[in-house]
Amino acid sequence: MSLPGSDRDPDRRAAVRSFVLRAGRMGPGQQRALKELGPRFLLPFTPQPLDLDAAFGRQAPRVLEIGFGMGDATAQVAAAMPGTDFIGIEVHAPGVGALLKRIGEQGLSNLRLIQHDAVPVLEQMIPPQSLAGLHIWFPDPWHKKKHHKRRLLQPGFVALLATRLAPGGYLHCATDWQPYAEQMLEVLAAEPGMVNTDPAAGYVPRPAWRPLTKFEARGLKLGHGVWDLVFSASSPPSPCTP
Repeated sequence: MSLPGSDRDPDRRAAVRSFVLRAGRMGPGQQRALKELGPRFLLPFTPQPLDLDAAFGRQAPRVLEIGFGMGDATAQVAAAMPGTDFIGIEVHAPGVGALLKRIGEQGLSNLRLIQHDAVPVLEQMIPPQSLAGLHIWFPDPWHKKKHHKRRLLQPGFVALLATRLAPGGYLHCATDWQPYAEQMLEVLAAEPGMVNTDPAAGYVPRPAWRPLTKFEARGLKLGHGVWDLVFSASSPPSPCTP
C-alpha cells in the first residue's frame, strides 16, 4: 500500500515539477522586507479563488507573472504601469524578499506576490477569465533532452493559462534558448484558445515595455538571440483539465 505523498505514491511520481528548489541566502534587507512588508504584499496560498479586488483594494486590469526571479523587471513594469495590478509568482525565498524590498523602496502599491508552485495557484486561486495578461519571461529551458518534460510550457499548462485570460487578454513569453522558443511556438499555436499576434513571423520584436534584464543584455552583447512570443485569447476558452 502506498502512502499519499510518499515516493511510492503513483500520483506523486506522476507530478513533474518545472522547477528545483535551491538553497539561497537572504540578506538582512530581504529578511526585513519579508517581515515588514510580507503581511501586506505577500498573499498566502489558499485552495480557493482569490478575491482580486479585495487583494488590491481596487478594480483594475490584472497581469500575472510566473517566475519573476529577483524581481528587477517586475518592479520596472509595475512602476511604469501604475494603473495595472501585477501578481508575481516565485518559489525562491531570496527573490521574494528582493522584490518585497523593491516594493518598499519604490512604493509599488500595485504588486502582490505569491510564493508557491504556479500550477496549483492558477488552478485554485486565479478565477477563470480574470487576467488581462500573463508574463513568462526566461523560464528554465531544461537543456537536456531527458529533462524537456520539466519545461513549463506544455500543452496541458497552456490550456490552463488560456482559461485564466479574459477575452482579448495576452500571453507574453520570452526565452534566450532557441530550441525552447521553437517548442513554445509549436505548443502555443496548437492551443485553440490562443491566437498568435504575428502569425506570419511567429515571433515578435521585444515590446518596448518589457525591460531588458542585465542577463539578457550581456547575452545580446555576446551574440545570443532572444525570442519573444505574444499570443492573445480571442474568445472565452472552453474549460479544461490540464
